[in-house]
Amino acid sequence: QVQLVESGGGSVQAGGSLTLSCAASGYTYSTGNMAWFRQAPGKEREGVAVVGVRDGRTYYADSVKGRFTISQDNREKTLLLQMSSLKPEDTAMYYCAAGWPGNIWAVGGYEYWGQGTQVTVSS
Repeated sequence: QVQLVESGGGSVQAGGSLTLSCAASGYTYSTGNMAWFRQAPGKEREGVAVVGVRDGRTYYADSVKGRFTISQDNREKTLLLQMSSLKPEDTAMYYCAAGWPGNIWAVGGYEYWGQGTQVTVSS
């Protein structure tokens, strides 16, 4: 059984940095790609960053390119999201996900989800 538990969220001023962590117990390579999604109040959940389990390639939403970095520590079974130059529009609940989606940005393609960690960026 795969369980994903996020941590590291909090409140920060615009321009600041945060690092989110996702502890993935029970995760193996067969579990699939790992990703970070976010959902702001009143908006749909959207993909932020993905790391491919087969080749380690990383993918980013245009809105976070150059500011966020996704990384995976396979030995520790931890997924990280380093966020810098944060903007108020980055305010959202951030979720860790794992699975084998046909489209890496498709919410429905991920089988496993964490409970989320809140990020609030004030101007």
